[in-house]
Amino acid sequence: MPTATTDTKSSQDFVPIKEIRDGIVVLKDGSFRAVVMTSSVNFALKSTDEQNAIIYQFQNFLNSINFSIQINSQSRRLDIRPYIALLENVLKDQKIDLLKIQTREYIEFIKNFTETVNIMSKSFFIVVPYIPALIQGKKGLMDNILHRKSEGAKIESADNFEENRTQLLERTEVVIQGLLRMGVRAVPLGTEELVELYYKLFNPGDTDKPINITQVAEK
Repeated sequence: MPTATTDTKSSQDFVPIKEIRDGIVVLKDGSFRAVVMTSSVNFALKSTDEQNAIIYQFQNFLNSINFSIQINSQSRRLDIRPYIALLENVLKDQKIDLLKIQTREYIEFIKNFTETVNIMSKSFFIVVPYIPALIQGKKGLMDNILHRKSEGAKIESADNFEENRTQLLERTEVVIQGLLRMGVRAVPLGTEELVELYYKLFNPGDTDKPINITQVAEK
C-alpha cells in the first residue's frame, strides 16, 4: 500500500506569493510586484490619425522605461448578484404598488437575461516588478534568465521593505504617467484589491467572493 511521503507539497507551496502588504506583492524569492488597473481604448473606433498617435505614444512609453512590465487582460463572466441585491432592497422599500410590480418584473428580466446570455466583463492590468539589489547580487546569469529562486534571499527589516517599496512606487508612477499620455487612465491596486485579485486568479471557479475594485473612470 502506498504511503504519503514527507516531501509531499501542499497547494500553497506552488503559490509564489509570500505576502501582500501596503499595496505591494512580495514574492517568495524576495522580489516585489505592484499591479496597476487600467481603462481601455476603443482603438477600432478611432480615426487613422488618432490610431497613429496612440501607437506612437505607446512606442514612446515602451522606450521610456528601463524595466520589464507584464500586460494582463482578464475576461470574466459578469457577476450580477450585487446589482440584483440592490434592486431587491429597492423593492422592499418601494411604497407604490405599480412601481413594486415593475421592479419585480425588471428583476426577473435581468435574472433570465443573464442566465441565457453569457455577459463578460474585461479588466486590464499591468504588473510592475522590482528586484532588490541584494537579490540581484545573489543570482547568477542563468538564474536571472530562468527566473530561479534565490535561496535565503529575504527582506530583513522594515527599513529595507520601505526602501524597496519606494523604488517600486516610483516605477509605478512612471507607468501611470506613460499610460496617461496615451489617454489610458490607471490606478494602483491597494492591499485589499490585490488579495481579491489573486484570490480570483488562484480560484477561478469560485464566485462567492466577487472582486470589489473601484473601476477606472470611463472615458
